Amino acid sequence: MKFIDEVSVHVAAGRGGNGAVSWRREKYIPRGGPDGGNGGSGGAVIFCADANINTLIDFSFRPHLTAKDAGPGTGKDCHGENGQDLIALVPVGTQVFYQGELIADLSVNGSRWIAAKGGRGGKGNAYFKSSKNRSPHLAQKGQTGETFEFRLILKSVADVGLVGFPNVGKSSLVGAISAARPRVADYPFTTLEPSLGVVFLSEGQSFVIADIPGIIEGAHDGKGLGIQFLKHIERTRVLAYVLDPSTNLDSEVDSAVTEAKRQYATLSDELCKFSPELLTRRSIVIISKGDIEISKDSYEDLNRHFATIGKKCFLTSSLVGEGLDELKRSIFELL
Repeated sequence: MKFIDEVSVHVAAGRGGNGAVSWRREKYIPRGGPDGGNGGSGGAVIFCADANINTLIDFSFRPHLTAKDAGPGTGKDCHGENGQDLIALVPVGTQVFYQGELIADLSVNGSRWIAAKGGRGGKGNAYFKSSKNRSPHLAQKGQTGETFEFRLILKSVADVGLVGFPNVGKSSLVGAISAARPRVADYPFTTLEPSLGVVFLSEGQSFVIADIPGIIEGAHDGKGLGIQFLKHIERTRVLAYVLDPSTNLDSEVDSAVTEAKRQYATLSDELCKFSPELLTRRSIVIISKGDIEISKDSYEDLNRHFATIGKKCFLTSSLVGEGLDELKRSIFELL
């Protein structure tokens, strides 16, 4: 299924039913009077956050959301049938924008927001009966429902966001510590969409981790996958920088350390240019591919370096499971 995280939709609520002009006509009741019923209320368009949905792709095929019109009132004071509401399911983390302004944020599973209210039903002539007007020939028409053009933007809801260059082992890490199964392959940009996984430590202890597609230098300007996915880390409470010192297996330890520092500096710079607030988040550093000698050998130097700037550093290997339990416990404590 294709991942879609931005769509434009047109929503239209249902029209209210017209009121009826009707007269009571029964044998032996010569002056029955008015008995026209009121029209029903038009259906509303309602957005509902559903944790079982992770993309807005349905709206790209069905951008027009229209609720049902209401039925008209009838004689014998019968009220018209109300229009059926249209419940549109959206992923948790969907934001609704109207004319560029954020007006709704569906960040909790099951939360609802009325996008367009249905039109009010018109009053029948029985409503207008009074001591001065015993035979009103008046009835109201139903009101039209609200219509809007909205922009829906999905920002994933996760506790921890993994950021790193392409092919540094983020997807492998998510697959190793959660039940998620993101695509893993030996070429860049295998992750083309954010992948969420739930990490369980013990009963009642868990957190959600997000694998963000690889960031490269210039991502804030749209290079690589660019800002298309940077927005998915805006909700995360903790950032985890995933660094790979083993990009050149024949390099010396000093070169591997320099490469890891370069990756961290570039990632920090891209996040800052996208949103300076991201650098205020709590963060950790993960040295990936710990089963490779050059990663092991460079870890001590990197651990000392990141300790000087207040970052905890972890050596992990998704292949053999090294350091994963300690990493999970530390993240949970940090959260």
